[in-house]
Amino acid sequence: MIDVHTADRSVVVIGAGQAGLSAAHHLRRRGLAAEELTVLDAEDGPGGAWRHRWPSLTLSTVNGVHDLPGMAMADTLGAGEDPTAVTAASAVPRYYAAYEQREGLAVRRPVRTVCVTEPGPGDPAADPRGGPYRIETDTGEVLTARGLVNATGTWTRPFIPHYPGAATFSGRRLHTRDFRGPDEFAGQTVVVVGGGISALDHLADLAGVAQTVWVTRTPPIFSDEPFTPEVGRAAVARVEDRVRRGLPPGSVVSVTGLLWTDRYRRAARLGALDRREMFTRITATGVAWDDGTEIAADAILWATGFRSSLDHLAPLGLRGPGGGITMDGRLATRVAGRPTLHLAGYGPSASTIGANRAGRAVAAELLAALEP
Repeated sequence: MIDVHTADRSVVVIGAGQAGLSAAHHLRRRGLAAEELTVLDAEDGPGGAWRHRWPSLTLSTVNGVHDLPGMAMADTLGAGEDPTAVTAASAVPRYYAAYEQREGLAVRRPVRTVCVTEPGPGDPAADPRGGPYRIETDTGEVLTARGLVNATGTWTRPFIPHYPGAATFSGRRLHTRDFRGPDEFAGQTVVVVGGGISALDHLADLAGVAQTVWVTRTPPIFSDEPFTPEVGRAAVARVEDRVRRGLPPGSVVSVTGLLWTDRYRRAARLGALDRREMFTRITATGVAWDDGTEIAADAILWATGFRSSLDHLAPLGLRGPGGGITMDGRLATRVAGRPTLHLAGYGPSASTIGANRAGRAVAAELLAALEP
């Protein structure tokens, strides 16, 4: 195994999505030398999770892609390119690739981080600030860094809740990350589970193509009010409060509600947004409720969100009894008690605009912690 990066100010960033690229930009801007910084990414190319978004998700229907610091996404669109037609899965990777090149970031990929460890409390090599961190990768290479920025997002950890009878269902079971568009469901009955933006997008895609059954645990809250900066700040503040108390991050939609769009109104007119209470069990042919109601279905599409991809950090023992990680710092990116370990894109920094703000705070706080 190869062991690299042992300098006092060495930093490894795990993940080259919005949060990772923003953190790398601000680290370099604050004086971290190129040889002191390594960015690892598990994907085959630039774009992070955007590489895998479903084809019907275009720049006009996606819930916002904030510009990375110092470079506008519009600058990477072709002359006359129509945002209503260009897919997020092609436009965002193109943008990230141009950004990496402009910033001179030699992102190493595909390199997946297997686990991160550090010396034990009694080890003379242990640093009271946290670390040094030993990063094992699937290539067999081992890196050692004084500072660590984890920006692995959530895409690799889809969440599907357990319901009795799921294993007996003879139809297709899939998650948002597996959705590739409505055409393959033409003429079928699809149960869409979830009350967030992904569920609404799937329902809007399927409306008029398939028969849909929408189920959620709680009634969805729609809003005609625009998503203003004030609304966004209120949503981020709610999530930030949770992670500062060591709780798992909550849903932003629970604060902001679901904004009506022309696509959603069309889906409503077609009956796709006629919401039902959550079913209680899954049968071989569909879903059922305690009152005896049963609906036959060809597929169950779980738009039930994701969990943070942090399994590789498990050896560090960061999680509390409730499963959350206590965070502190100006924007709650710093793991409490470990000033050299930051989680960018976790909790309040999970959105693209939040990731940008987090990158600046991560760089300032991490480099200050690495000072002798």
